[in-house]
Amino acid sequence: MGTIDGLPPLREVIRAHDLVAKKQLGQNFLLDLNLTAKIARLAGDLAGSDVLEVGPGPGGLTRGLLAEGARRVLAVEKDARCMAALAEIAAVYPGRLEVVQGDALALDVAARLAPPVKVVANLPYNVGTELLVRWLTPPAWPPFWQSLTLMFQKEVAERIVAKPGDDAYGRLALLAQWRCDVRIVMTLPPEAFTPPPKIHSAVVHLVALPAPRFPADAAVLQRVTAAAFNQRRKMLRSSLKGLAPDMEARLLACGIAPTARAEEIGLEAFCALARNLAGPAPG
Repeated sequence: MGTIDGLPPLREVIRAHDLVAKKQLGQNFLLDLNLTAKIARLAGDLAGSDVLEVGPGPGGLTRGLLAEGARRVLAVEKDARCMAALAEIAAVYPGRLEVVQGDALALDVAARLAPPVKVVANLPYNVGTELLVRWLTPPAWPPFWQSLTLMFQKEVAERIVAKPGDDAYGRLALLAQWRCDVRIVMTLPPEAFTPPPKIHSAVVHLVALPAPRFPADAAVLQRVTAAAFNQRRKMLRSSLKGLAPDMEARLLACGIAPTARAEEIGLEAFCALARNLAGPAPG
């Protein structure tokens, strides 16, 4: 197979730099440059945007992002072994790729990026959900990014897009859908990766809304959904009783049956309850 940029195929890059994927770093490398270019395209038009990539590894997706016209890519990689391979890509795209060795959970990446910003990443499995939650809960909204195009384990992707009544429905779905349009745009089998993981993967595309879908205080909504889903088998009048002494009355005031369970309640109703709890007690 030809390459998209004159650089060697990824298998040769991995062999040349001895980049055996490390389980403790959550690494599973995607080697097909056609697939990495497709993921880059799923992020939309990259021309004129800075792109944040976390966990580039040997740089397959990085190459796709640059070939698809990203104005600039900031690649954050924890594994020092990958630096030489990423430097070779930077040499082919002078001034368009900045590689930072470090932990994405500990870096202030927003300060290194100029808007508009898109985040595109095959996230390491061991930090993917934590990074998503951080990106969805900044101190102020809208966030520094316009969209997130992220690969997760398929089970995590299904939790992000789940609806009330789905087995996967929970806090992650509410958090993502409160502030974003979300959809799964691609699924990949284990054999697409080296080494093959034991599970399927999926790419989720999240577009930040200008304002949350329904008004609510973020901290109150977090408390409500945490209490509700931490005891998801209980009726809401039981799981939420610690939040207010008159919880049953508050639920009824919001049109929510006190005997309902968390998995039955939609985002709009949870936001209504958060607003109720942030205000005075019902008369």
